[in-house]
Order: sequence, then C-alpha cells, then structure tokens
Amino acid sequence: MTLGQYVPGESFLHRLDPRAKLAIIGLAMVAVFLLSNPWLLLTLGVGALALGVGARLPLGFMMRGLRFIALLALFSVLCNAFLTPGEIVWEWGPLQLTWEGVERGVAMGLRLVLLVLLTSLLSLTTSPIMLCDALESLLSPGKVVGVPAHELAMVSTIALRFVPTLVQELERIIKAQLARGAALDRGNLWQRARALLPIMVPLFVSAFRHAEDLAWAMEARCYRGGEGRTHLRQLRWGWRDSGAVVGAALILILLKGGELYWGRGGS
Repeated sequence: MTLGQYVPGESFLHRLDPRAKLAIIGLAMVAVFLLSNPWLLLTLGVGALALGVGARLPLGFMMRGLRFIALLALFSVLCNAFLTPGEIVWEWGPLQLTWEGVERGVAMGLRLVLLVLLTSLLSLTTSPIMLCDALESLLSPGKVVGVPAHELAMVSTIALRFVPTLVQELERIIKAQLARGAALDRGNLWQRARALLPIMVPLFVSAFRHAEDLAWAMEARCYRGGEGRTHLRQLRWGWRDSGAVVGAALILILLKGGELYWGRGGS
C-alpha cells in the first residue's frame, strides 16, 4: 500500500512547495474527469509514473500500490463494456460487448487508477506535517467565515496517514484467522460474507484503539488546536513552484485540446 506513505528524498518533486503539489494534483484530477479518451488518460498515467521515477521512487513499488484498485477498475470495465449500447463487437446470448462500452469502460478504469496513483504520488513525496501545513495555508482564507482550517487540515492528513496502517492491520488479522483454520475463501456468497465478520470486528476495534492512542498522545503533548501554534518549517513559494504549476496547467490544456481535435477527426 503506497497511499498515505512517505518516502524521504531530495528530488525536484520532493523540494516543491506542498501547496504547489496540491495545486498540480488538483489540476491533474480535474483533467482525469474532463478527459474521456483512453489514450490521453494513459498518457497522463505514464507521465505520473515518470514523475515518480524522477523522484527516485521504485517503479515496482508504485505499481504494487495499485493492485488493490485493479479489481475495482476491472469490474468497471466489464460493466461498461456489456451494459453500454452501441456497435456490437461480440455477442453471446443476452450478453453484448460493444465497442463504445469497451472505450468507456477502459476510460473509467483508468480514471480510478489515476486517482489512486496521483494521490499516492502526493503522499510519497510530501511529509504528513508539510501536507497538513499546506492544507491549512490553502484553507486559511476561510477563517474569516468561521472555517476551522487547522482542524480540517489535521483530520485530512491523519485520515490519509492511517490508510496504510489499517491495511497492514487488515492483512495481519486475515493471516491470524487463516492460521486458526478460518474458511475465508470457501462456500457460497452468504457463507463468505459471514466469514468476514471475524475480520471486520477486530479491524474496527483496532481502529478505535489507534484513534484512542493518538488522542492520548496529542493530549500528553498539550495539543490545543491551531491557535498560537508555531511551525518548525515555514512554507516558501518560489519561482520553480510557479513554473511547475503553470507548466502542469499548460500540459493539461494541451491534452484537452488534443482530445477535442481528435474528436473532430483531426480536421
């Protein structure tokens, strides 16, 4: 699980202001939903992987982090391929595979993968503290209307950070239940659903225990919210941050323009 983890480094992506990275990731996510051509979405995904490799993140490590979303993406591809009306490519009884469905399903599957990949790329190159400070800085204008910027930033960062922790806890519980002879992969659908009960209950108990430990740790450190809080590292926006955001915006505009040109048949 790569989502929520942080890998220290000194690459260009690591040194970018976290607010610039949030802006770039936000632009990329907007492009994910604006683009519908699978080839352009694949190009965006290759670009994201190239950024990760440039940040000295192992390619295999990033690809393994996408395994948990692969089944959901495959399910989306199959549902769209067989349920979307259009030009029939293959037919068997009531099942009809259409070319429009395949194109839409592949695009939807790539969107799901890209959302996880982009979020993972942000967390892998940004420490949780810097990410929290960046979110607080971006939300700070809302303080004039009563928006709790610090609290929202802290909760978002903690939720992201707890994703790999809960996944590791889930794997540990599954291995423990299998060692006790639990039949998690046998029986019909109802029996398998009932077999999940001995897994979900300990997982929720563990999540509440982690939350209580975190609350006690914050209380022991006299945490009182963001009022009067100082920062060890001050965020500084530089020319390279502006250049990176402008460059990302131009690339995404070119991708959308290329899709519109492609849609008109290149005329």
